[in-house]
Amino acid sequence: MTLTSTDALLNSGTAGVYARTVHRVVDDVAARLAAVDQPWSGASRTELAELVDGVDLDSSGVGTEDALRETAALYATHAVWFHDPAYAAHLNCPVAVPAVGAEAMLAAINTSVDTYDQSTVATLMERRLVAWANRRIGFAGGDGVFTSGGTQSNLHALLAARERALTGPDGNRLTGIARHGLQGRLRVLATAAGHFSVAKSAMILGLADDAVVTVATDASGRMDPDALAGALATTERVGDVVMAVVATAGTTDRGTIDPLGPVADLCDATDTWLHVDAAYGGGLLVSRTRRHLLDGIERARSVTVDFHKTFFQPVSASAVLVREPEDLARTAWHADYLNPVEDSAEVNQVDRSLQTTRRFDALKLWTTLRAIGPDGIGAMVDAVCDLAAAVHADLARDPELHVVSGTDLSTVIFRYQPDGVTDEQADALVARVRRVLFDSGRASVAKTVIDGRPCLKLTLLNPAVTLADVRRVLSLVRDAAHGLLAGQALADEHEPPCRDVHPHLARHAGDAVGPKEAR
Repeated sequence: MTLTSTDALLNSGTAGVYARTVHRVVDDVAARLAAVDQPWSGASRTELAELVDGVDLDSSGVGTEDALRETAALYATHAVWFHDPAYAAHLNCPVAVPAVGAEAMLAAINTSVDTYDQSTVATLMERRLVAWANRRIGFAGGDGVFTSGGTQSNLHALLAARERALTGPDGNRLTGIARHGLQGRLRVLATAAGHFSVAKSAMILGLADDAVVTVATDASGRMDPDALAGALATTERVGDVVMAVVATAGTTDRGTIDPLGPVADLCDATDTWLHVDAAYGGGLLVSRTRRHLLDGIERARSVTVDFHKTFFQPVSASAVLVREPEDLARTAWHADYLNPVEDSAEVNQVDRSLQTTRRFDALKLWTTLRAIGPDGIGAMVDAVCDLAAAVHADLARDPELHVVSGTDLSTVIFRYQPDGVTDEQADALVARVRRVLFDSGRASVAKTVIDGRPCLKLTLLNPAVTLADVRRVLSLVRDAAHGLLAGQALADEHEPPCRDVHPHLARHAGDAVGPKEAR
């Protein structure tokens, strides 16, 4: 039966319908989770487009039960399952069960944590989590706010850095010609291994086209402190102003961590804002064995942490954290209908956030911490890092798959190149192997470029995956590469079968001349 618009709303009158509906969805998803045997269905884009385009979004409603059944058949059937052991492509993780339970709670209640009067205890819980994360970093009296992801967190941090750079000696915000002239001279120093959101943020913030200055790295892809010192000196010498230095604690490709201590030394000496993008490596904050890899992060001015990566939270859950609360206060904006200045004593997080309406994503992390504790999360972080180390050791003895770069976290970058395969052949195989595996749905691996050479990449973010699971994925990589090389060898033969016959002519000399019959 088709529901009216009011019947479809969640309220006291439809609480029973809500319970039955959600139970059906949960049972269906649970059954699918248990039955998954490859990362995704392998359906072609054409097939998926036909399925999507075949849904009439302007027709009369079919009712909640039928709509959800149809949606599951379309979406859940063809979704990418990050919990499958053969998924090893991007920075996607399986999610903690308590966080999924919290997700259901916050979705139904639908709190917006922009102002206190819309959220009450939810705002206080988020503020407590921000303080907890700051203590883990080493910010004694810091501040912060949850965001939609690392890109927004990096943007917010660089906005705060820009506003600090555009603050006059009297503590007031520069305006007019003075502001415009200085903004055009602001520079951000980062390595090429840093996240693309740094350059994107510079564009959004209205900085010059050449505002992001690339700092050289060492052979492992980490920021070179000597190169940073030179870039700081050069920027000052030409009359530009370093708005911020961006160090990375867990580069997307290699999973390496810049030398935070030496970088902080240079930033302290030059009174330069240091932002640490720990979207990937932030999970080390709760590691019992690898926390030291983040030594120096407490000296940053701002930090990005993605809880939906190495804290195993559902998307989205990230935070930007700052050492000095006034750094976020500079970007506050007030509206009489929302957060008037006279109510500044109220805990309105919209004063800190780039967003107005904002989900209570902090509830997921809160619930996970209460369920398994920080050490439980840290143990999972250590598990994926240990797995990556074991895979690296495995490949060190492999005659066909060769590790290209080390890691501080959980990535494996490698190439298929046995003896007799040229660099050019190995280059060409990277994209083709990845495509064969993806199109089949059997495995998902990533590709990237290291030192000018295409490489395959595993991103291991599933603590339940074993070394045997990874070996099976690598075996699929080998099989795909073998098949592609064999196919190329056949194609390269001078006179393969039937190559001398025009496809529209008869195959044998005795055949009648004319178009071939359809087969």
